[in-house]
Amino acid sequence: MFHELVRLCLAGADPLAAVPEVLELIHPDHRRRYATVLAPDWHPGQATESNGAIWPCLGSAVWALRSTTSFEDALRAAIDVGGDTDTVAAVTGGLAGAYYGLDAIPSRWTEPLHVPLPGFGGRVLRLAELTDLAHRLDAGLG
Repeated sequence: MFHELVRLCLAGADPLAAVPEVLELIHPDHRRRYATVLAPDWHPGQATESNGAIWPCLGSAVWALRSTTSFEDALRAAIDVGGDTDTVAAVTGGLAGAYYGLDAIPSRWTEPLHVPLPGFGGRVLRLAELTDLAHRLDAGLG
């Protein structure tokens, strides 16, 4: 479901408007759980399970996107929820990044990025290489 929402965002769709359409892709046995946490009036405080579980995590991420107006604020809201904050923030970041775009991510967060590649002679990927990799992955998946 997350991947479908991100795909729709990258294609220019509003992820919040796409929720009902994406819910139809969920197996009927699980649809009710997702529909509950993705409802417009749902709040993470209503979760009946840890936000480390997939549906409350996705619900918390969509709530963070729905209740804020910027990439940075969405991430802050996701972290402020508490619980499994790294997972919720990662899912929120994926959705918010696809929705708001790379330029919405504060440069103070992207400039220090560096991802060492073990086994590649000390090669380190920085923002430009990571962006290129994301575009190549998107092209391969599309």
